[in-house]
Amino acid sequence: MRTILSNLLAIYQRELRSYFASPLSYIMTAVFWLLGGFFLAVILLSPEGLIAQVAREDQAQQLGLASAPIDVAYEFLQYYVGLLGSLSMFILPILSMGLYAEERKQGTLELLATSPVMNWVVALGKLLAVVTFYGAMVLPLMLCEAIALDAASPPIGPTLLIVSHAGLMLLAASVLSLGMFLSSLTSSTVLSAIMTFGLVLFLWIVEALARSLPGAIGTGLAHLSMLKHFTDFTQGILDTSGIILFFSYIGLGLFLTAQSIETLRYQRN
Repeated sequence: MRTILSNLLAIYQRELRSYFASPLSYIMTAVFWLLGGFFLAVILLSPEGLIAQVAREDQAQQLGLASAPIDVAYEFLQYYVGLLGSLSMFILPILSMGLYAEERKQGTLELLATSPVMNWVVALGKLLAVVTFYGAMVLPLMLCEAIALDAASPPIGPTLLIVSHAGLMLLAASVLSLGMFLSSLTSSTVLSAIMTFGLVLFLWIVEALARSLPGAIGTGLAHLSMLKHFTDFTQGILDTSGIILFFSYIGLGLFLTAQSIETLRYQRN
């Protein structure tokens, strides 16, 4: 067990250093922060934003007109975390595209396949590193959220904050795990990103497709929807079915990646 943990830590550190040394990573991070900050300002400060809606509500109450109250903190968090999830669907395939495709292109994948380190340990180390890097990308935007929510009255409970961001990280880990498997199938990083985006897009909209199918088939497909379960998290709903689904995607990606590398090992032998 100690050897496994040591190998896992070494792979994790190597992969994490490679992300922080890559110019592409900094470009993606800058774009992500720019878009995230822009949409945060739009949600709060635009003429149709939440602050303007609250101002119109206060004016209506002063005039004695009935108006539906707005929970600004809840609406903001739901909209913004949901938007970050949608934005991440474009960023995550790019993050995952080089996990194994780059190793295959450089000829080092064969070394990994024939090394004494177990395939699932390598895959888990790579996944933990890219999830950590994604978390570092999201962290400054979370701080901006905290600053915005600090002025909310009544203040928002910590449960909603924890659940919504846990859902975002589970979503990211699921996409990155599946993308890692697809990356192990090709030496083209561009093809890997395209395949990952296509798969994620299908899993994102599969609920809408399932509505057109009858009976158990439609019901079963609807349960595969990432969007449905992620939306539950953004609303503060901690549903065990969503947790099971995301961990199933993570486990499936790790398993298929390990089997893909094991296949390469047999081919070399």
